[in-house]
Amino acid sequence: YDLMNDLMSGGLHRAWKKYTVAVANLKAGDKALDIAGGTGDLARAFARRVGPTGRVVHTDINEAMLRVGRDRLIDEGLVLPTSICDAEKLPFPTGQFDRVSVAFGLRNMTHKDVALAEMCRVLRPGGRLLVLEFSTIAAPLRKAYDWYSFNVLPRVGQLVAGDAESYRYLAESIRMHPDQATLKAMMKSAGFGHVDVHDMAGGAVALHIGIKC
Repeated sequence: YDLMNDLMSGGLHRAWKKYTVAVANLKAGDKALDIAGGTGDLARAFARRVGPTGRVVHTDINEAMLRVGRDRLIDEGLVLPTSICDAEKLPFPTGQFDRVSVAFGLRNMTHKDVALAEMCRVLRPGGRLLVLEFSTIAAPLRKAYDWYSFNVLPRVGQLVAGDAESYRYLAESIRMHPDQATLKAMMKSAGFGHVDVHDMAGGAVALHIGIKC
């Protein structure tokens, strides 16, 4: 999974996540929730920011991914609360977290509006949601991007992971995901008073930051 991420993005996914961590601006003692946290990249970085007085909860709906992430965190000396949970029904009290993050996971959620409302609910007033996700690339790059997505990605997936179909789905799911402006509007409808959008890689990826007022 991590190798495919490196190959697909040319290693850029690491820079996108580092930028997300920087924008999150977590401080010692803060509480953060990482949704669809998978192998734990954001949870690891957040835990180092909040320190021993803070709390980072690492979650995913996929138990196998969550186990891999948990084991990696433990190997690095980080023992974090870990929970299998559905983003559309978060098992946490209202107003508990300073930050909520979801990196490359919102796209796969069936009812995105419900999930966004749940993320808003568990944030304290003034807290931030960070959504890092594939988005709509700038028009001049679209033709080359489509060719790469539908011709190169499935072949690399087959060679490296023995799974071309998942990477065809990835390309299709990106096209079905709301564009930057639509997702911004959805976040506002979910209860976020202010939403900023930071495009990266020509809009192929976008970071949406929602502030709960």
